[in-house]
Amino acid sequence: MKVLGIDFSCALGALSNGQFPEKDCLLPLISKLLGYAIVAASTTVKLPQILKILEHGSVRGLSVLSFELEVVGYTIALAYCLHGGLPFSAYGELAFLLIQALILVAIIYYYSQPVGTKRWMGALLYCGVAPTILAGRIDPVLFEALYASQHAIFLCAKIPQIWQNFSNKSTGELSFLTNFMNFGGSLVRVFTSIQEEAPKSVLLGSILGIATNATLLSQILLYQKPKPRAEKEKKTK
Repeated sequence: MKVLGIDFSCALGALSNGQFPEKDCLLPLISKLLGYAIVAASTTVKLPQILKILEHGSVRGLSVLSFELEVVGYTIALAYCLHGGLPFSAYGELAFLLIQALILVAIIYYYSQPVGTKRWMGALLYCGVAPTILAGRIDPVLFEALYASQHAIFLCAKIPQIWQNFSNKSTGELSFLTNFMNFGGSLVRVFTSIQEEAPKSVLLGSILGIATNATLLSQILLYQKPKPRAEKEKKTK
């Protein structure tokens, strides 16, 4: 019995015989289910950040460079996985994350007027190159080099935001929920990457994601300002 490429026959067969499924049967099944759960959750992972910006009409405390580099990283990672033969459950969230990241950058540009010439040139360059990368129409050696660099790109995407938070002693409009979901997704991806026998570079990316998102979460908790007592009393009345 297969649903979305997930084979339930092993587990169902064991349960029908009154037995608990063995490890070799259960772990791959859990991995597939978690993989699709991440894909489903990824459709809204950046929505809290988008809504927070729209609600306050501000991008205070947000590093534009961090969000731009995320778009580049998602593009390279998605292209590599698309043409690398990995199952959709192992990378599907990248497609939804890329779409949301593009929307997020557009919103940040809107609230960061005026946008400099260099920024617009970078955006035009991305629009010209990204379709070629996503189509896999580049030299295989270059493709491997790009994918090898995407972990450095994701790391560099987080560093400006982490540093800005540290310098300002504030996280501004940074969304706790979005970063928490990113952290949880990275944790689960470590498990699924091992079970799907994904390349070690994919596993490394998930580990880096855990470290950087944990840092951002700790900063949000550390720098959040307590609500004034008057405001608290007003809400309790």
